[in-house]
Amino acid sequence: MAVNPLWDNPAVPIKVTAPVREFEVDSPNWRDWSWPARYDLPRETLRSLAPHGVYAFCAVEQALADAGLTKADLGDGATGLFCASAGSAFMLHHHLSQAHASNFERGNPMGVVSSIAGTLNFNLAAHYGITGAVAGFVSACASSSHAIGYALDEIRLGRQERMIIVGAEELNADTLLPFAPMRALSVNPDPATASRPFDSGRDGFVGTGGAVVLIIEEASLARRRGATAYAELIGWGQASDGYSIATSHPDGAGLREAMQRALRDAGVTPAQIDYVNAHATSTPIGDRAEAHALRAVFTESGARPVVSSTKGLTGHGLSMAGAMEAGFCALALREGWMPGNPHLVHADFSCDGLNLPRETLSVAPSLVLNNSSGFGGSNVCHVLRRV
Repeated sequence: MAVNPLWDNPAVPIKVTAPVREFEVDSPNWRDWSWPARYDLPRETLRSLAPHGVYAFCAVEQALADAGLTKADLGDGATGLFCASAGSAFMLHHHLSQAHASNFERGNPMGVVSSIAGTLNFNLAAHYGITGAVAGFVSACASSSHAIGYALDEIRLGRQERMIIVGAEELNADTLLPFAPMRALSVNPDPATASRPFDSGRDGFVGTGGAVVLIIEEASLARRRGATAYAELIGWGQASDGYSIATSHPDGAGLREAMQRALRDAGVTPAQIDYVNAHATSTPIGDRAEAHALRAVFTESGARPVVSSTKGLTGHGLSMAGAMEAGFCALALREGWMPGNPHLVHADFSCDGLNLPRETLSVAPSLVLNNSSGFGGSNVCHVLRRV
């Protein structure tokens, strides 16, 4: 995180963001973009990408290399692609402004596919020749978590053998600053304390951009390929608050039910969970609701898993948050540690009874729970197990 505002209006009180280094995608013209030289983005692919599509393309390339896969492995119909993003408000605004200026007599032929919410699945499926299940998920900050859950179902049902999950977002004024009138963004100018989930002094989230890609495979296929497995995804659950368009149920009712459904689906009890990666974004209402839900599921049953929100270090990635944090959970399971809450000084009163360590613990978890929540009360939870 850095004091690196992406706008030049000193009256805007949002001063801290979490930028994506080595990428310059601030122009609406793809010819002006730059990215690390190790990635080869073809001109024909670039023409229809949004800025966050560049992040996604590079993340897919990383994931394929890590999984020992090539583009040729993806076109047999057994591999699907589920993506999550809100689209590109930045590109949509640019293309519509051009169209209005010409009274809609002229426009970019790639304007629609580079800007609307399905831009990632349109572009990536075409570029990689994916002929399996392809879909986009739009449930705000629960989007990529929904993608993961439904991907698990596709594999369990035998419809697909492998699913690629992509979550990506831009970090620019068009994407981030519309949250300011909702009072959802932190106005704290100190990068060290602006994002502090569960702290009594929290005042909103810090925005970040980028992309995360996960590859989920049927276990026997992964073993036959000799693939490196980071974790096993063993269950998921979802439930809605049915309460408000934009704020969580005060008692975290939907998230509580989603956690319980995920645990039942995985066949585990609250006492067996070692670590919970909380959704907590550092907003006053959301963190408190999640704390109530966690206490209802764990504390009241006598369970005390380690709980932390890694958004204290990363900021909030919106649609990609669930996939990003599922990745952190998989790394924690494989490498043997549990993230702490580094910016937590005074825990909110609602957190009484929760195990919120400040420092990362060098303790290997066996089972972890990953929480996500989105607008409209969408709540999604995953259970992962050490391989």
